[in-house]
Amino acid sequence: MSFSHLGLSDKVIAAIDSAGYKIPTPIQEQAIPHVLARRDVLGIAQTGTGKTAAFVLPMLTMLEKGRARARMPRTLILEPTRELAAQVVEQFEKYGKNHKLNVALIIGGVSFGDQDSKLTRGVDVLIATPGRLLDHSERGRLLLSGVELLVIDEADRMLDMGFIPDIERIGKLVPFTRQTLFFTATMPPEIQRIADTFLHNPVRVEVSKPATAATTIIQLQVATGREPDEKRETLRSLIRSADGFKNAIVFCNRKREVALLHRSLVRHKFNAVALHGDLDQSARTAALDAFRNGEAKLLVASDVAARGLDIPAVSHIFNFDVPHHPDDYIHRIGRTGRAGLSGTAITLVAPADSKAVAAIERLTGQPIPFMGAPAPAVGENRPAQGERPQTERSQKERPRGERSRGGRSHGGRPQRQPDRQPQQHQPQHSQSQPHQDKAPARSNTPQPDQAGDSDGSHLPAFLLRPVSLKA
Repeated sequence: MSFSHLGLSDKVIAAIDSAGYKIPTPIQEQAIPHVLARRDVLGIAQTGTGKTAAFVLPMLTMLEKGRARARMPRTLILEPTRELAAQVVEQFEKYGKNHKLNVALIIGGVSFGDQDSKLTRGVDVLIATPGRLLDHSERGRLLLSGVELLVIDEADRMLDMGFIPDIERIGKLVPFTRQTLFFTATMPPEIQRIADTFLHNPVRVEVSKPATAATTIIQLQVATGREPDEKRETLRSLIRSADGFKNAIVFCNRKREVALLHRSLVRHKFNAVALHGDLDQSARTAALDAFRNGEAKLLVASDVAARGLDIPAVSHIFNFDVPHHPDDYIHRIGRTGRAGLSGTAITLVAPADSKAVAAIERLTGQPIPFMGAPAPAVGENRPAQGERPQTERSQKERPRGERSRGGRSHGGRPQRQPDRQPQQHQPQHSQSQPHQDKAPARSNTPQPDQAGDSDGSHLPAFLLRPVSLKA
């Protein structure tokens, strides 16, 4: 099916043809007719499938009739980050070149005065981040009572960034009769609750299973040491030896780690730029432009760059840190393998990351193979050959230091006192316990994990003090 069969206007079709697109993606093919029919839409699709055009193209067709009024936008698009909001503006400029529409971008890091002047002239399409939008509304410079269509994009990212209360406040400011489009890549329970609140009899458009990665992405993990210096050395080796390397995005969990890793890569003569939330808007825009234009081969970023950014032909993704949330892994690696291209995603796994990797594998439903020969001792806490897992070992097989404190076993029974100190008075309840296997040999120095420790025993400490026995 071509775009001409979806019900789009001639002006939009002409802009699509000039952009070189012929066949819509599955999410576009299924969502656009329902949007044009004024239905609420719940769109679920993995990143990089053309979700933005799925609402931009029908909006352009619908906005050909009517005109904007001062401070009362006709449509509202909410995005979680400034970069995503700016990217949507680019889509309207690309496909709306045959239209005379006023598009305003309301984000942080830009003066209120410039934004206010645009709102005063009247806006057909308002693209905003939730915080700055509410700032304008609370100042009385913006009225949302004229919004005909509301788009909530990257809803799961809104949840991660704590924007759900702001979204709920905005929902009370727009008319109840508006049309709502709700797009997300994953569908956790909280997002389902918000969707049920905002949408009225929606059409569910799901073109891929939630939390799945594109099949064009090769996923690998590499064992590395726990120290930052070891991880940086591993990363540099991977970059130098990567097959088909063109450019790469390197993801870190913290903004501070982004800055440290960026300085380290530059010091080792890598052409790298940094992107994180603490940078001002001009620095963030400059970093993205340098990476898109090929001036920089490496973009070191926090998860601010993980959602929805359309950076074409990224060959590699490196997860310097394993993400805390499995959903973030899907979005990170979705920056490569886009539009049918192949890509490689490599995750550096330290010994403490085994649980996080296991959570990702449970979410995606597939294991992430090691690059080269796997190292069982790194990245996984595997038992030695012939040894039962720690959780299955009986209490009497464990060294005394591994037992619970306060002289009690995991079964709740007091342990018998060591036989190496016959001069000590033994509590009556300890003498009546059944015999246990002898624990591993220990020194004669009293240990804090013995029954005399007061943090787990029900006896007062003074009753456990050694006493001299008369002959």
